[in-house]
Amino acid sequence: MCFTSFLSPNGRIDTIEREKERVEEAKENIKRVGVEDEIQIYEGDAVEILPTLSEQYDVVFIDAAKGKYPFFLKEALRMIKPNGIIFADNILYKGYVLSDYNKHKQRTAVRNLREYIKAVSENPKLETEILEVGDGLAVSQIKEKC
Repeated sequence: MCFTSFLSPNGRIDTIEREKERVEEAKENIKRVGVEDEIQIYEGDAVEILPTLSEQYDVVFIDAAKGKYPFFLKEALRMIKPNGIIFADNILYKGYVLSDYNKHKQRTAVRNLREYIKAVSENPKLETEILEVGDGLAVSQIKEKC
């Protein structure tokens, strides 16, 4: 809801949420704040919904299943406008991504977050910074359409 203050005229925020309780809570909060014309909630799994979207976005914010970040990056690159920005939250995942962490429970998430960082860092069409604040934030600006 805070992001709506940065929208251009007629701008819109699309968000995806799969947990029913969170969808209902978000709808209530969006209505209470009066930004229901500016935010659309897609209900369901982002892995299923993202490939169906054909919009082009100025900003993409990824904060979802850590093991799926490479998939989310592929979809973000497909949908992002030239000069757009992709934010990936929790990219350092409790510090595990920068350590020799290898416990089974989070192994896939850590491996895929490392893959995400490698992809955005090595892509010549992106300019990326990894901020070590909180659980980490990757900020990638599109230099030219990928």
